[in-house]
Amino acid sequence: MKNYYRTVLSVAIISMLLITALFFMSVKTDAGKRNASMIIELNDIVKTLEEGADVDSSDISSHFVINDPDGNTIYDSEGGSSNLTVADAIASDYPYQYVVRDGRIAGSVIIVDDGVSRIETLRNRIVVILYIAVLILFIAAMIFGKYVENNIFMPFRRMKGFAEKVARGQLDEPLPMDRNNLFGDFSESFDIMREELLSSKERELSLQKKEREMIASLSHDLKTPITGIKLTTELLETKASMSDSPDPSMLEKLNNIYIKADQIDKLVSDLFESALNELGEFTVNLTDEKSEIIDSIVRSYDDKELTNCSDIPDVLINIDSKRLSQVIGNIISNSYKYADTKIDVDYKVNGKFLEMTLRDYGPGVPEDEIELITNKFYRGKDSNTVYKDGNGLGLYIGKVLMTKMNGDLIPGNADPSGFCVRLLIPLS
Repeated sequence: MKNYYRTVLSVAIISMLLITALFFMSVKTDAGKRNASMIIELNDIVKTLEEGADVDSSDISSHFVINDPDGNTIYDSEGGSSNLTVADAIASDYPYQYVVRDGRIAGSVIIVDDGVSRIETLRNRIVVILYIAVLILFIAAMIFGKYVENNIFMPFRRMKGFAEKVARGQLDEPLPMDRNNLFGDFSESFDIMREELLSSKERELSLQKKEREMIASLSHDLKTPITGIKLTTELLETKASMSDSPDPSMLEKLNNIYIKADQIDKLVSDLFESALNELGEFTVNLTDEKSEIIDSIVRSYDDKELTNCSDIPDVLINIDSKRLSQVIGNIISNSYKYADTKIDVDYKVNGKFLEMTLRDYGPGVPEDEIELITNKFYRGKDSNTVYKDGNGLGLYIGKVLMTKMNGDLIPGNADPSGFCVRLLIPLS
């Protein structure tokens, strides 16, 4: 609408300038001065006649006639026979004046106007009328523009903003409705749509919450039988190994059962943790701990004794030791699973964080997948990953936990080869 207002104003100004230019181009005489000149000449003629002198028409620029008391023309400055009477002068709007001698009317003088002054007066009136017409059109155009803005563009902008909010999922704010504009019924339909979307979203969220609660409940319930299977397998394996003639095939089968049960246990644990996080019950309890606790966590998960740890700075860190243990355990477990090489663990103080780097010497991760591996359920696409057990939750849970502990988990590839994870652990 700003462009519309600018255009209307520009057209009005240009029209005024054109009318003014045409006015000055058409000016040939000045009507005011001409009228004044005729009146002066009329007075001079009357005065000369009243004094009994003869009028010299060569000194008079206007066309005039002199009448006797009876109204008969006795002199015409242009030699014609006008026979103009005072009545004719009044009817034609000609300037006239009576000649008075000794208190009696001795005749009359009439200036014969050629119409130029009246034309100039009419021209001036037309110019004024044109100015007023342009002004009226300008005001009408501005009023029309304001009407269009209030009744079309403003409701349309509100609907556009409303559509953007709906696209972003902001469904709580209703659309203001005004039945007086062109979009009154349409905006009401839009608001009904918003209410339906809000209702659908609430139903969807309710179903998702129930689904997560069910997953959390099932995961929790599965932990007990899985733990029982592991304990039973360990007991049978112990008894079988202590017999006088242990059966190697039996021991191998029991060991495989234990390994599979342990894998299921880890998968169920990850699902349980993920469900708790989505339900908002994935909490951390931060306490100040000595940094040496990290070394003990690493050792507790180093079943294959492949880690090579550097000296850890003696600082206080603000962590949930149980959650940090879970993060480090997932990283080491992934390294064993996908790389099965030695793991270098380095530490350094980086600003307000203790930076811990765990690096293996495996094939690493494709660069285009680095940003994706911390997403839920994401697993790499290469053959080394596809045929390995896993659910794509380990690094996702680790990222969530580090964020909740005011730190971060940053995956990347090592140079020249290998995969590394940097943990930013907040200092106390």
